[in-house]
Amino acid sequence: MKTQYMFASSIKSLAILLLLSTMAFAQENKKTVKDTLVYKQKYGLRLGADMSKLARTFLDDDYSGFEIMGDYRLTKKIYLAGEIGNEERTIDNDVLNNTTKGSYFKGGIDLNFYKNWLDMENMIYVGFRVGASTFSQTLNSYEVYNVNNQYWNQQFSVEEGTEFDGLTAIWGEILIGIKAELFNNLFAGINTQLKFLVSETSPDDYENLYIPGFNRTYDSGSFGVGFGLNLSYLVPIFKKNKVVVQEKEEE
Repeated sequence: MKTQYMFASSIKSLAILLLLSTMAFAQENKKTVKDTLVYKQKYGLRLGADMSKLARTFLDDDYSGFEIMGDYRLTKKIYLAGEIGNEERTIDNDVLNNTTKGSYFKGGIDLNFYKNWLDMENMIYVGFRVGASTFSQTLNSYEVYNVNNQYWNQQFSVEEGTEFDGLTAIWGEILIGIKAELFNNLFAGINTQLKFLVSETSPDDYENLYIPGFNRTYDSGSFGVGFGLNLSYLVPIFKKNKVVVQEKEEE
C-alpha cells in the first residue's frame, strides 16, 4: 500500500512539473507584435466669423461690426492665423459723445496643445497676433465745466461734429482659446485676448477712446482685453497620414 501511495504521489508531482514547464515554455514563446493603424489628418483653410460681434450689432444701438477669421494648418501643431474686420462704436456718457469707425487686420500663429484622438481636429491653443488699424473719430458733443464756479455746476454744451481721420494704431496680443468640431468640418470656438498697444496716432489735445480691433482704451493705458465667439468651416485641401502604433502579445 505504501509503495502504491508513493507511486501515485510521484505521478502527481510529475504532472504538476510538466504543467509548469509547459506554461513557462508558452510564456517564453509569446511574441510582441506591433499593430499599425493609419488615419488621415486634414490640412486646409478654415474660414469663419465672430458671432459675438454680429450679435452685438443687432443688440447694441451704439455698435456695429463684423470680423472674418481664418487659419491654415502648417504642421501637426502650428497654424497660420489671422482676422480682418470693421467696427463702428459710439461712446456716450455724461461728459461726451464720440463715434469711432475703422478697419483692422491681425496676423500671427496658433499653437495647438491638444492631443487629438485618431482623425479628430479639435484645438486647445495659444495664439500670437500683431494687429494694425486705420480709423477716424468724430466728437459729436461734449460738456465743458466752468472751473471757476463749480459750486453752482454751471456748464455749457458744444455741438461740434468734429472729425479726426487718418488715425492709426499697432498692437500685439496673446490669445487663449478652444475650437471643437460640432459636425463634419464645422467648428465652434471661443477665445480671450490680452492686448498691448505698441503705437498710435491721436488727435491734438484729444485721445483715442476706442480703437477698432483693439477695443476700448482707458486713461491712455497700453493694455486692452477682448474675447471672441466664432463659427468656422474647414475646407480640406489635402490629407496627411497619422500613424498610430499599438503593441499586443501574440502566441
